[in-house]
Amino acid sequence: MKTLRTPDERFEGLTDFPFDQHYVEVPDGEGGHLRIHYVDENPKGAETVLLMHGEPTWSYLYRKMIPIIVRAGHRAVAPDLAGFGRSDKPADRNNYTYQRHVDWMQAWLDKTDLERITLVGQDWGGLIGLRLVARNPDRFARVVVANTGMPTGDMPISEAFLNWRKFSRETPEFDVGAIITMGCQTPPPAEALAGYNAPFPDEPYKEGARIFPSLVPIEPDDPAAPANKKAWEVLSKFEKPFLTAFSDGDPITGGGEVVFLDRVPGTKGQPHTTIKGGGHFLQEDCGPKFAEVIVDFIAKISS
Repeated sequence: MKTLRTPDERFEGLTDFPFDQHYVEVPDGEGGHLRIHYVDENPKGAETVLLMHGEPTWSYLYRKMIPIIVRAGHRAVAPDLAGFGRSDKPADRNNYTYQRHVDWMQAWLDKTDLERITLVGQDWGGLIGLRLVARNPDRFARVVVANTGMPTGDMPISEAFLNWRKFSRETPEFDVGAIITMGCQTPPPAEALAGYNAPFPDEPYKEGARIFPSLVPIEPDDPAAPANKKAWEVLSKFEKPFLTAFSDGDPITGGGEVVFLDRVPGTKGQPHTTIKGGGHFLQEDCGPKFAEVIVDFIAKISS
């Protein structure tokens, strides 16, 4: 599998991202390996908070939240999915499938051997992270989902998502900074947009970001639908604490928390919240507020 690796100098001088870099190699599924990058702050923390990003972002998305989680005494771990951030990027969009993303991150989880995990999953961080929860329920202590879902192809899909899916495949120039801005309630400053653009020197580096929307199963016969249905079988019996913290300004996933509240028993009695003033990328709009929700949730359950 041909892969691209973003030059290190692209990441020099990033705003508010002083964290050490960590890497592991995982099988790419074709006899080679992918290097996966992750942030790992306060490794001796009381609880492990696994911060999983979506598309077209990377661990930089959590830069406002990591210090708050660490100050609360917890370990903050934020990996970059393959194709994003400092992780290796398969150069052919056909190399990306939903199942491969799950397998790559399962291999990363096996290598890092995380335990007592609080999953925080937004966008594809939820689609992939919840599959990891279903595969490894004993590794996870609790779950927080925000602006995400785990579709199986049998529910209506919003017009906004279908338009996004078409745009991501067909636009001649995939402007990551502009996409982030459109997904926020408050436009990020120029230095933050430079951080989001950093992993993508030019268009060939963006194949993962372009194809991700097309990997969402929107029809029952989608190749990913059976695996998601199987994962729902596990989640429908998942009784560990499960919190929804969607924002109030996301046209793509608005109302998506209802599915979790209806189907996951661990949602019962939890302090579910709607985070005000957040767009799709609520970590950018409301990072400190979102981090406090997570810290308070862990404290409530631990006490």
